[in-house]
Amino acid sequence: MAAAGITLLTAVALLPAGAVAAPRDAHPSGGGLHATIRYTQYGIPHILAKDYANLGFGTGWAQAADQVCTLADGYVTVRGERSRHFGPEASPGAALSSASTNLSSDLYFRGVRKAGTVEKLLKQPAPAGPGRRTKELMRGFAAGYNAWLKQNRVTDPACAKADWVRPITALDVARHGFAVQVLGGQGRGIDGITGARPPGAANEDRATAEEPAADPRRTAKAARELFSAQNADMGSNAVAFHGRTTANGKGLLLGNPHYPWQGGRRFWQSQQTIPGELNVSGASLLGTGVVNIGFNGDVAWSHTVATGVPLNLHQLTLDPADPTTYLVDGKPHKMTKRTVTVPVKGGGAPVTRTQWWTRYGPVVSGFGPQLPLPWTSTTAYALNDPNASNLRGSDTNLGFGKARSTAGILKALRETQGLPWVNTVAADRRGHSLLTQSQVLPRITDELARRCSTDLGKVTYPAAGVAVLDGSRGACALGSDKDAVQPGIFGPSRMPTLKNAPYVANSNDSAWLSNADRPITGYERVFGTIGTQRSLRTRGGIEDVAAMAEKGRLTVADLQRQQFANRVPAADLAADDAAKACAALPGGMATGSDGKTVDVSKACEALAGWDHRMDTGRRGALLFDRFWRRLTATVPREQLWKVPFSAADPVRTPNTLDTSAPALPKALADAVAELDAAGIALDAPLGENQYVVRDGKRLPVHGGTESLGVWNKIEATWDPKAGYTEVAHGSSHIQAVGWGEGRCPKARTLLTYSQSSEPGSPHFSDQTRLYAKERWVTSRFCEKDILGDPALKVVRVRERR
Repeated sequence: MAAAGITLLTAVALLPAGAVAAPRDAHPSGGGLHATIRYTQYGIPHILAKDYANLGFGTGWAQAADQVCTLADGYVTVRGERSRHFGPEASPGAALSSASTNLSSDLYFRGVRKAGTVEKLLKQPAPAGPGRRTKELMRGFAAGYNAWLKQNRVTDPACAKADWVRPITALDVARHGFAVQVLGGQGRGIDGITGARPPGAANEDRATAEEPAADPRRTAKAARELFSAQNADMGSNAVAFHGRTTANGKGLLLGNPHYPWQGGRRFWQSQQTIPGELNVSGASLLGTGVVNIGFNGDVAWSHTVATGVPLNLHQLTLDPADPTTYLVDGKPHKMTKRTVTVPVKGGGAPVTRTQWWTRYGPVVSGFGPQLPLPWTSTTAYALNDPNASNLRGSDTNLGFGKARSTAGILKALRETQGLPWVNTVAADRRGHSLLTQSQVLPRITDELARRCSTDLGKVTYPAAGVAVLDGSRGACALGSDKDAVQPGIFGPSRMPTLKNAPYVANSNDSAWLSNADRPITGYERVFGTIGTQRSLRTRGGIEDVAAMAEKGRLTVADLQRQQFANRVPAADLAADDAAKACAALPGGMATGSDGKTVDVSKACEALAGWDHRMDTGRRGALLFDRFWRRLTATVPREQLWKVPFSAADPVRTPNTLDTSAPALPKALADAVAELDAAGIALDAPLGENQYVVRDGKRLPVHGGTESLGVWNKIEATWDPKAGYTEVAHGSSHIQAVGWGEGRCPKARTLLTYSQSSEPGSPHFSDQTRLYAKERWVTSRFCEKDILGDPALKVVRVRERR
């Protein structure tokens, strides 16, 4: 951890609980930005600074020390230089958009740069644009990152000596923030934006260009799957308990976000302190200078990916004589050309493409092959993303950090309106609970959708919340709410919100069933559904937390037990019936999808003996996982059960597995054959075949996938020869927070993939080892706890002029 430019402080005075020391040297020799960083166990930095610019400096420095390669990769992305360094056809990976190739990513982000999109947003005065504190943080973050690069040698083999690791500007930091804001909108449609071509364009596939308009019925299912929060690689659980349910009358919060374990959407832990101004602890998405999920002395919050669809489409009626001119109320409007050139690796000829923009946003050719939107001689589609005009996310997070109650959380949301694609769940030490789906959404009312939907939109809006409006009619404009800080979005008064229920919970379903006894209704379809079937993770979570609230006298330890209970709701509903159906098969034999007969008798025994938990030592868990994946991939969920869904009993229905379905023995046979081929015993302990390798050692991984309904979600990569050998996404920064006396939170945290991505760092796998053993980190928030840490290391960092 110690490096050139860092001075160890050997003596630090012990302060009273809650008191925070100012940086010892307010004006270090040489001037410039500076901060004090106190590192506690597991490499968690507590950053102390006199103002926001200096706080950003310390944050940028500390993030670079842990994650310089991942950060540098993100800046290559927003500069539009991936093709130059990594080749145009390579995949960007789990980074800052859904782009399938580096070329597609570069075309989009270079277009953003060419248009000066972020510069224009930075010039907007608050509240429409980012505030002064946010801009100071960005400036300081860039300076801290650059200072670390200048004063240290990069040793991570992922980017050591790479020419793409270079200094950044505050504008680079802002562009990175913009990429995060549009992840659910333009970022989701990058391939379609950069690939859209008018009929007759050079290098165009004419067969594609002359396709008929998209078939509404065929695309409804695709739209529902594409825009489902359940199917995304970012999800989450969160629950807040009211003081009426807790042992001491203070609130409790458990946050369990599910994010990628690699790449630019990892979390990073810290505490940020400006004495008398800000004192907040939690996790930041890499590249952001604020705490996104966390707590302070009074309130704790977490986020879950929301069901609100942060985009809509406008179907354009084109001028018959010119497919790049569209009509609004009969008047022609020429599209804006945005021609972008991307340099490529190896000195090959640069690639030049043209993007087409309208008053509604960019023309888009679809969302992957699942949802094509052909640009024909008569019709095209434009994508509206209100978050492309929203650079306020950091202002919202700063507001959370300064909040003193759940009411303060709502105040920050009302004043800044900066969250693009998440719900907020919060609890405070006064005992209040809160869930609110306060996100920036296009102002699609159900009335507007009824009046202005095209034939495609009449199917996609009720099915998936994706509105497709008639762009040829000025009367179909989105309009504005009086309390909204930008036109075309919903104001705070329209957001689904539930205050002070005994519990409020969300697991990436809509806000409707945040509390089974107090359902939220009355919101527009674009926010999510009402009265529809919930996921197994939602159902299992509601069962668990409702029982906890009813039991009462809850503590942080109860939250910890819930996080790693690893109960499998799918198994509680289906495993015993599946085992009985298996045992009833003639001769214990079943026919697989390849037509071969398989002996499944031992599988019957393994399923019958399993206790429906996804702990690493459980036998039968892996078998059920592989069987259930196959069964649910072939049988629609409404056909799995004998008792159908009922909105009057949404937690307990549907239920009772239909064991007469031919797909059931086939899925059993396929699962048995798969494990046999991999040399895995049917009753092998889960952890022997669900693991990650760190520092050359296998670390068993507990938890389970989305379709199983496990709270502790883990989505791992299956190796046919070795089982689950790496985690793609799942439980990430976990926090269980409560309060005792005073304003020192009682918090336990865990960063599942650890703080650093550098294999040589002592903090590359230390928390991953804790996660494997279901152990936690005791958070150190107050001064007495920070200074009493046995691993305390205090450093001062500064710019060198």
